[in-house]
Amino acid sequence: MQIFLLSAATSPALPGIFASLGPTLDHYGYLAVFGLIFLEDFGVPVPGETVLIAAAVYAGAGTLNPVLVGLCALAGAIVGDSVGYLIGRLLERRLLLRFGRVLHLTEARLARAEEFFLHHGGKIIIGARFVEGLRQANGIVAGLTEIPWLRFLFFNSIGAVLWVATWLTIGDTAGAHLTTIYHDVTRYSLLVVAIVALTGIGYLLLRYVHRNDPPRAESTHRRHKI
Repeated sequence: MQIFLLSAATSPALPGIFASLGPTLDHYGYLAVFGLIFLEDFGVPVPGETVLIAAAVYAGAGTLNPVLVGLCALAGAIVGDSVGYLIGRLLERRLLLRFGRVLHLTEARLARAEEFFLHHGGKIIIGARFVEGLRQANGIVAGLTEIPWLRFLFFNSIGAVLWVATWLTIGDTAGAHLTTIYHDVTRYSLLVVAIVALTGIGYLLLRYVHRNDPPRAESTHRRHKI
């Protein structure tokens, strides 16, 4: 028996990489949307984003209700990231610090990472939703850095709403070009990862220089003045 029965409309043909998800959506419907996104969002290697896009195509054809697809996707994204946050908060930090000598990770270094995430975490949490890899690790990293739960929940919810709305719209309107658009977005997401990483490294380097250079610069200035 199908779970969350689909409407009487004929299921549309899914293009490219999305075709394999057709039987899953036909049988499990909205539960597939919630379940796969939920699992993906705390690191389980399942096609959460692709099932959302496939479900959007079904919604556009009238096989699924777009409002219910959106609500199931939002619930899966927010709850999944919350599980990731809990994992990071309870397990990852303790394990990393236990093996900190091997990883050259100290409490001081972790504290600096936490400070960066607390100051810029909102933008990272929202943007990570659209980036493969970061989307799955988002909650775990937030928990690891101990960003306050309500702050994480707020930005995570914004990111989830934007992510779901974007892919629902694209999946409904892209038609035969869906696979090409998905590959292009995924490819450019790697550029986003590089920009985020370089920004973080640059920020930490600037903080390091700022902390260590001013005394020498000040003494040099005084010698010139004398």
